[in-house]
Amino acid sequence: MTAAGAAGLRTGRVVVVGASLAGLRAAEALRDEGFTGELTLIGDEPHEPYDRPPLSKAVLSGRLDSDHIVLPRVRDIGASWLLGTPATWLDVTGRRVELADGRRLEYDRLLIATGTRARRWPLRAGGGLEGVHVLRTREDAERLRGALAAGPRRVLVVGAGFTGGEVTSACRELGLAVTVTQRSAAPLAGALGGVTGRAAADWYREAGVDLRLNTTVQALEGDASGRLRRAVLSDGTAMPVEVAVIATGAVANTEWLAGSGLAADHRGLVSEGDCRAVAGSGRPVEDVFVAGDVARWPHPLYPGQLLRLDHWDNALAQARTAAYNLTHEPGERRDHQPLPAFWSQQFGRYLKSVGVPAVADQVVVTQGSLDQRRFVAAYGLKGRLVGAVAVDSPRVLDGYAALIEARAPFPPQLGATDGPDRLDPVDADFPGRAAGGPPEHELRAPSALAPAQTAHR
Repeated sequence: MTAAGAAGLRTGRVVVVGASLAGLRAAEALRDEGFTGELTLIGDEPHEPYDRPPLSKAVLSGRLDSDHIVLPRVRDIGASWLLGTPATWLDVTGRRVELADGRRLEYDRLLIATGTRARRWPLRAGGGLEGVHVLRTREDAERLRGALAAGPRRVLVVGAGFTGGEVTSACRELGLAVTVTQRSAAPLAGALGGVTGRAAADWYREAGVDLRLNTTVQALEGDASGRLRRAVLSDGTAMPVEVAVIATGAVANTEWLAGSGLAADHRGLVSEGDCRAVAGSGRPVEDVFVAGDVARWPHPLYPGQLLRLDHWDNALAQARTAAYNLTHEPGERRDHQPLPAFWSQQFGRYLKSVGVPAVADQVVVTQGSLDQRRFVAAYGLKGRLVGAVAVDSPRVLDGYAALIEARAPFPPQLGATDGPDRLDPVDADFPGRAAGGPPEHELRAPSALAPAQTAHR
């Protein structure tokens, strides 16, 4: 890299669209990389960047107030902050971002970190009723916390993924009656398959949850004042409900990119391994980068997939990679390829995952047992280890992570003292996939508010 090239990449104007975890940490990393130019952060929420994982845990249960989840600032970034004003349009050719208030900001390089939002319930099926909630923002958590504190006779949680499980767990901690509907045959089945999902179903039932599997909500109905009063289920049940929490996944915030020429839709914005955004033509755009939950990117361990990871640790790591590549010439750039990891706490159990179990075709319990509620399950694809999940056994996963990165064969021969005498893999049993069939080409890894366990947490 020439001195002139280095100076040019570390000056000028950088605009970061998205002022949450990925946007803030990318801005700090830019300064760490020696960027001395003009730095602007745009955020659609009016708040300073805050930590989302506590929303479904400490904030919802009342153990922590939302005023205490602001992300710590690692350093002074000397940036202009435009909060509460979302970006509405991007002109890639002219290098301009337009805001909702009509202002246009010019940039030399752009970082898109707009994240995701909770998928909402259709208005025609009762989504506009008072008492129908989602959980993604501070305001969402505060509204839901108030609704739960009022002591509803029954809460309905639609979806038994990670967010749905954490919300349900918080409701039971508060002593509330909860019904959970799940369109598949087990909780967490879309992310972890049927074996782990059936174990999770036992956790729900042991906690006193009314779990309705293979069941969907047909409509949410209200009274004359517009308050939620009843839910009509596909199993023919019509039950009284005062609070409903929609936990059916996340949608990428990419609408503002319509007409930009970038390869973006509700699944996310496609990027190269080095975080450069990809145009609809398939070519990378040199001065536009992507980081965090909105990114869909290729990982060398999972060929044929585009991962979108709604994980705290991925947002942090990808922000650093993007900042490094924003300030270095092409020959010095590096790819973003850390092994995915996340964790969740629900019903008094600690679940941690490494790799991407959702691509697997087989699974086997390698340590502990499902009956003991303490186990490790290894996931394989075409004879190679691709993921592992531990329930109440998080410390053992470092070894599995090393095996996944080494492309170790499946099933892994561990010789664990707490393992079964014989490893007998079974079908991973993911919903909508024929036994032994391949995963979908486009993969969105499990959506969770919980981050991976980190040393500083």
